[in-house]
Amino acid sequence: MSQLDSRVEDAEQVPDAAPAPPVAPPPARPTQANRWPLRRIINVSVGILALFSLAAIIAGTFALTSLADARTRVVDRIDPAAREALRLEAALVNQETGVRGYVLGAREILLAPYTEGQAAEKDAIARLEPAVRDFPAAAALREVRANTDTWRTSYAAPAIAVVKRTGRPAGNTPSVDAGRAYFEAVRQSLDQLQAELDDERAGATADLDSAATTLNIACVAIAIGFVLIVVSLAVGLRRAAIRPVSRLAAEVRTVAGGDFAHKVEQSGPTEVRDLGADVNQMRERILQELSALKAAHAELDARTQDLERSNTELEQFAYVASHDLQEPLRKVASFCQLLQRRYSGHLDERADQYIAFAVDGAKRMQVLINDLLAFSRVGRIVREAVEVSCNEVLEQAKANVADAIERSGATIEAGELPTVRAEVPLLTAVFQNLMSNAIKFRGEDPPHVVIDARQDGEFWEFSVTDNGIGIEPDYAERIFVIFQRLHGKGDYPGTGIGLAMCRKIVEYHGGRIWLDTEYRAGTRFRFTLPVLTAPTEEKKDIDA
Repeated sequence: MSQLDSRVEDAEQVPDAAPAPPVAPPPARPTQANRWPLRRIINVSVGILALFSLAAIIAGTFALTSLADARTRVVDRIDPAAREALRLEAALVNQETGVRGYVLGAREILLAPYTEGQAAEKDAIARLEPAVRDFPAAAALREVRANTDTWRTSYAAPAIAVVKRTGRPAGNTPSVDAGRAYFEAVRQSLDQLQAELDDERAGATADLDSAATTLNIACVAIAIGFVLIVVSLAVGLRRAAIRPVSRLAAEVRTVAGGDFAHKVEQSGPTEVRDLGADVNQMRERILQELSALKAAHAELDARTQDLERSNTELEQFAYVASHDLQEPLRKVASFCQLLQRRYSGHLDERADQYIAFAVDGAKRMQVLINDLLAFSRVGRIVREAVEVSCNEVLEQAKANVADAIERSGATIEAGELPTVRAEVPLLTAVFQNLMSNAIKFRGEDPPHVVIDARQDGEFWEFSVTDNGIGIEPDYAERIFVIFQRLHGKGDYPGTGIGLAMCRKIVEYHGGRIWLDTEYRAGTRFRFTLPVLTAPTEEKKDIDA
């Protein structure tokens, strides 16, 4: 058995993965002292735009203020001054007309224009003086007032007094001619005032036009400057930021497409270059990991080939053991049994004992080899998995242990068991081994075995319960290890492979098996099998 043990150990040993080569630390990130970071580029761009906006606001405000001042000068001062100058001229003309009519007609009603004209004169002067306060027309206004006072004191007031005293018209006297001369001086000063206001209005209108032109030029300059700055910033940002980011994105897509050997070029702002350096480090790390993974796969492939070769040799050895070793073993057992029958009682008691030991050892060796071969073939010799009723499988297993059931007086009770997909011979072996153990490890009462199943999510959970001697919870895992026995060979026969084979078969079908340690009135094993997920071919018979 030493050769078999060595081959089993070689086949069951899981090769360790080859250690990955050490990964080199990432290279130091290159520094670019002459490259502005993207934050600084954006801050400078925003600062330039803000400065230009501030300058545009100041220039526009200055131009608008100049235009408003010029307009205020024309609309609020010069034009009202011109209107009041006309009112003043009309008031003085009315006074002169009233005085001349009263002097010639000596009628009190003819003096009304003079009286009204004085009131209009006072109102016009009161409005005109603040309007022309800092204009050259202020001197002309003072001259008008002086000439008007001269005309009134030298001619108008004395003439009116004479007519009122005499009650008769004065006629064409030298004083009337003097009055005309005095008022002509008033007319000349009024013309001078109007001329000064006209000159002032012409200058103010020119200033207004100049301010409007300046505002238009400022608006056009601001618009052109804004467009130029926006275009310059857009071109600069595209060259300094957007184009490097787009280039980096294309490089990263190339690497993401699987070309890990492609080196990512670094350009643009510091952040973009740092990102490119990070991508390069990641790419190099992936290359190192891929290299280590390829080496590990190569080592694993080599180990897999060794394992496959070892398994092939093990299968060849199993074939030899099932054929070539069985024949000599059968001969040894046959001749030992022949010696026992022929010479039993003819030799001494010790010789009969030795022959009995030899016969028993040969029989146990046959059973052990058969069980070991069956255990090693689970999962290696793959048969077609079919949909099969577990009730039918259980009936076949009961038929296989019918003699043991009859001798022990055992009763097998089974509920409605589901249909599962499994290899029929292997599933039969599970039920057969569990029932055999229940019969073998029975107590004083006849064995009573209960088999049922219930659905638990995606699995059917089976339970096999007996009223035997039970198993201590401390041995719940040990009983599933091959060749592990809890009792001596003289107490209970067996090789210690049955439960290990059950675990291997159940796990091969995608389930698990365990001892229910909470059940103490005997022994209860539980195992699971997957629930059928979709209807397949028609269920095949167990004997197919």
